[in-house]
Amino acid sequence: MDLMIGAIPFFWPAETVRALYATLARTPATRVSVGEWVCSKRLPFWQHEIPAAVDCLQVAGKEVALASLALITLPRERRQTAELAEAGLPVEVNDLSVLRHLPQGAAFWVGPVVNVYNEGTLDWLARRGATRICLPPELPLPSVARLAAAGRSAGVAVEVWGHGRVPLAISGRCYHARLHDRAKDSCQFVCGDDPDGRDIDTLDGQPFLTVNGVQTLGRAITTAASHLEALQAAGVAALRLSPHAGDFAGVVHLWASALAGGRPLSLGDLARLMPGQSFCNGFLSAAPGARPAATL
Repeated sequence: MDLMIGAIPFFWPAETVRALYATLARTPATRVSVGEWVCSKRLPFWQHEIPAAVDCLQVAGKEVALASLALITLPRERRQTAELAEAGLPVEVNDLSVLRHLPQGAAFWVGPVVNVYNEGTLDWLARRGATRICLPPELPLPSVARLAAAGRSAGVAVEVWGHGRVPLAISGRCYHARLHDRAKDSCQFVCGDDPDGRDIDTLDGQPFLTVNGVQTLGRAITTAASHLEALQAAGVAALRLSPHAGDFAGVVHLWASALAGGRPLSLGDLARLMPGQSFCNGFLSAAPGARPAATL
């Protein structure tokens, strides 16, 4: 089992993006997905960083794919998607409409927001050219094990969400803009004010979810640390770590050490690298995903 770094979900300044990928090149992660997968309006502010990031990561021996949007609705977004397919790198598919732009048999990766819930879907994607599939984070461990076995039979590497706020939904409307009484078309990129998303509470003041532009995320950082042995036994090929503010490179090194049989991951270690965050165990135990992670 190795480590995969997902594409950045948040709207970060170009210099922050540049620094992240320069740092990730020096981590033990095996592969990285690069690109905008949440809101196409953000892309012009940092897309000039993508070629240098790809070069930096490849020189360091990382496999790199270009992430597609999770919701493609506009002609401009369709053109951007077609350009991804012409870039000469694997595309990480986050919306199945991307497949119409890929030549039959072209290799691609599948991101965690595509609903791969059963062997039939996995086999269909494998026949279409998928070489890697990150399973949706809401699957319990028995389902993960069955799909990992199906992946081995189909020649597809199966990944599981390992670290980060889980992506729960994507919308044509922008929650972030609405919170500031702005329309989506005149959002003024307010999501950039919240580098880890904007936490929201229920009407009675209970912590609930996190919004990130048009995306809804889980409130706490989901960690699969307590399931490492079970995931390895199930034959899962990789764990996906999602970038967040804080010492993310340090987080990657912690996970790499744990996978290599070194120091086990602890909530204390994660909390020191991600101050102010809460942690949950996710859905692998077939329990409510937001249940707090008391221990690992």
